[in-house]
Amino acid sequence: EVQLEESGGGSVQPGGSLRLSCTASGFTLDNSAIEWYRQAPGNECELVSVIKRDGRTINARSVQGRFTVARDIAKNAVYLHMNNLKPEDTAKYYCAPEEDYPVISTACAGMDSRGKGTLVTVSS
Repeated sequence: EVQLEESGGGSVQPGGSLRLSCTASGFTLDNSAIEWYRQAPGNECELVSVIKRDGRTINARSVQGRFTVARDIAKNAVYLHMNNLKPEDTAKYYCAPEEDYPVISTACAGMDSRGKGTLVTVSS
């Protein structure tokens, strides 16, 4: 069975850092494009970061300069390194293969309904 599982969420103060992990089973990530999404209560689903098959990364303007996405082939994982966290980064974070959710607005709800995601809370 092909699965991706998020982990690493938690509570942190503003200015702090967290590393989220997206680990795969049933397939290898070394040739996969992986996306990170997030959704805060009352907000729309947001595409945060993407790592393409060729290693290129794309970040949303809201996290540029603070978030970095990277792939660890040996561990078959993709990481989202989050620095200088802000209260507005509080959300549930999800990872998915790029081709799974062509419509961003429905991506988070779809993954949440399957019990996926890891919660990040940024608060003093």
